[in-house]
Amino acid sequence: MSANNDEGGRIRQGLTRRGMLAAMTAPAWSGVLVVPALAQTREVLTIAAFPLMDEIAKAAIPAWQAMHPDVELRILMRQYTDHHTAMTTALSTAVGLPDVMALESSFVGRFAQGGGLDDLRQPPFGIEAFRSRLVPYAYDQAVARSGAVVAVPADIGPGTMLYRKDIIERADVAPEELTRSWDNYVATGERIKSRTGAYLIANVQEIKDILIADGLKPGEGIYFDTESRVLVNSPRFERAFEVALRARQKGLDAKVPAWSNDWGAGFKQGRLATELSGAWLVGQLNAFIAPETKGLWRASSLPGGSHAPYGGTFYAIARKSAASRKRLAWDFIQLMSLNPQRQLQAFKSYDAFPALRDVHDDPFFSEPVDFLGGQRARLLWRDDALRITALPVHKQAKFAEEVVQTELDQVLRGKKTIKAALADAEQLLQRRAKR
Repeated sequence: MSANNDEGGRIRQGLTRRGMLAAMTAPAWSGVLVVPALAQTREVLTIAAFPLMDEIAKAAIPAWQAMHPDVELRILMRQYTDHHTAMTTALSTAVGLPDVMALESSFVGRFAQGGGLDDLRQPPFGIEAFRSRLVPYAYDQAVARSGAVVAVPADIGPGTMLYRKDIIERADVAPEELTRSWDNYVATGERIKSRTGAYLIANVQEIKDILIADGLKPGEGIYFDTESRVLVNSPRFERAFEVALRARQKGLDAKVPAWSNDWGAGFKQGRLATELSGAWLVGQLNAFIAPETKGLWRASSLPGGSHAPYGGTFYAIARKSAASRKRLAWDFIQLMSLNPQRQLQAFKSYDAFPALRDVHDDPFFSEPVDFLGGQRARLLWRDDALRITALPVHKQAKFAEEVVQTELDQVLRGKKTIKAALADAEQLLQRRAKR
């Protein structure tokens, strides 16, 4: 999410957003699915997952039973937050460890530093033999500072800009005017707002989240480098704050947070001209957020040549889980992450964009996406995914994310200058950097 992992807070929204969605749609209780075992079952393999991931695992049951007819799958489902809290506790206490755990990308980065996950380079796993088959940044997200590979990617969230074709046509602007540069994005947003009344974006925080992670140098994370030096008082952050502030001052954002009622209403009512998110959002818009807008949206790469990951899901094995079932756990992970049929089915059924490159030449990628007016957008997302680089993680990344967002809020409210806000953030983070 030095580790080559996905660090980026709300850039991490990728599946942070999918996680929020899962929490919204899942029941409030924790559930357990016990797959009926055949007679004389010799083993039970336990899989811990969160909503959507548990459904994908359930769909693989027939394939699993064909592989291991005498091994029962027990799928434990908890809501997104509850699941990751439970896995954090299990790793720290070695109590209640599943045989396999699904993890959102940002948690892979955090857990990688704790030493609680198996190094999948080692026998009986051998993940390095499969490296070339996986999207590079997704594989790199699971590489710890020590070089250990602690998880295998199952799905990814390539960043995309979604835009309302009807709105920009009424504004008499071309799509490429929005993507040519970030300055063009804002300037074009002014024309859209003045000619149609639609906001450019839901919240300028989305702009900041991308730009603070854009153009990183080797060894740099978003907030810290590999030596725990604080990076926030820099031209990169100044640029991100400046663009976000300019968009706010020009009245281009609706000032609504993602997944709020106002956010959903903005899509339904045609008040938002663009959205910066993961490719998976198309499926959510179509399924329940704004299905009535089908055919009005199109997708493009992010503005200014930016490429950002919006989450993703991984499978990992706890170092202290039952040694006798490690090989079975690895078989399950290979089925879910390295089997083209399973990866393709998860994509078709659950919008889980495949981390396995073997699938990327399937004809399904060239099929038109009805919600996007027949655009063959999966090819765009496939190509953009290969341009994303993993973001090194730091143990204080979550705290840094909160500090930076607080300082941006101060700037947006006119309480601080950008330079003062970043200097204050730097001072606070320096006190926490090496804790």
